[in-house]
Amino acid sequence: MWPDSSNDPVFDMVRRETERQNTTVQLIASENFASPAVLSATGSVLTNKYSEGYPGRRYYGGNTVIDEVESIARERVAALFGADHANVQPHSGANANVAAYLAVLEAGDTVLGMSLDHGGHLTHGSPVNISGRTYRFAAYGVTPSDERIDYDQVRDLALEHRPKLIVAGATAYPRAIDPAPFRAIADEVGALFMFDAAHIAGLIAGGVHPNPVPDADIVTFTTHKTLRGPRGGAILCTENLAPAIDKALFPGLQGGPQEHAIAAKAVAFGEAATPEFADYAARIVHNSGALAEGLADEGFRMVSGGSDNHLLLVDLRAFDEGLTGKTAQEVLDRAGITLNKNTVPDDPRSPFVTSGVRIGTPATTTQGMGPEEMALIAGMIGRALRRRDDEASTAEVRSEVADLCGRFTPYPPAG
Repeated sequence: MWPDSSNDPVFDMVRRETERQNTTVQLIASENFASPAVLSATGSVLTNKYSEGYPGRRYYGGNTVIDEVESIARERVAALFGADHANVQPHSGANANVAAYLAVLEAGDTVLGMSLDHGGHLTHGSPVNISGRTYRFAAYGVTPSDERIDYDQVRDLALEHRPKLIVAGATAYPRAIDPAPFRAIADEVGALFMFDAAHIAGLIAGGVHPNPVPDADIVTFTTHKTLRGPRGGAILCTENLAPAIDKALFPGLQGGPQEHAIAAKAVAFGEAATPEFADYAARIVHNSGALAEGLADEGFRMVSGGSDNHLLLVDLRAFDEGLTGKTAQEVLDRAGITLNKNTVPDDPRSPFVTSGVRIGTPATTTQGMGPEEMALIAGMIGRALRRRDDEASTAEVRSEVADLCGRFTPYPPAG
């Protein structure tokens, strides 16, 4: 009945990617290792089912089981964050953000969001993104002195522009974001308040970052970063916005939901509700602090002076004025350490080159690494970049990385 796909080279590619993940250090702040249960649900027969609509209101038959799956996902995530309403259908965090805008804004409306070059996201108003092309965004950033969100600037801009929506949240901001000042500013100017928790959703679920749900009208997030679930997104909102949010997501933005991914989200939400996950979230933050200390000892400068969450933004210029983020990423890739180049606030270099790198600890924490391993990794990064033109030194670091990962293998071979 099925064609023989055993010799399809795609499966060898999957094998090689598994080997890469097992043998190299993953420090990309937006990545993590999903549990075997999440992987199993993602690869289930639920991928076969079309289910446009919502539980109890589908446009196709045969959705009795699917309705149960999506309902438990919604119930679990709403309980996890204490939300009135949840939509678990977004294919990604970007889709969740665009759906939220579609629900509460008209084209041309004014929105206040964090500047991309100060740590915000493309969907927070970048002119090359649909958000910036559809709505009129004003941008706030961080202070030059301490490189933290300038809440006075946020208020001043809100009073000046009178936005219909204020967006908090970031992709390259190493400090905790307090939702309360945003709520107060939004109330002062009559705006709605949306919190994009894409990066920190798992930290919120684990109790180590302030929960924005009590303050925000809308909370969006991805499910595959610190939450450790499948690739996808979700939206939480107040009860009065639930009809508009659901209508904006379907039929406004997406068609058929990916119920295999929604099942995997349900599994991840269940895992995130356990005491073990709370301990895991705390260890992510502890490891981030330990890695920051180790990198500082190597001569790197941490933007804002450190980290309160899962990520570090590292300015390379203190370590080596001539070293770019692009070069650092390429050298460390060869050394078996995966991270990404990233601009730092007011970066004189382009986003394709950058003066910094972004580093995260969710994946290494999932593997069971702790502060001792963070110190080792910091030393490896320093040596690899200090002697980046010496291939023998790079190979030596790569060998040490393989030895380290051999003690903390995320997906050990069966048997």
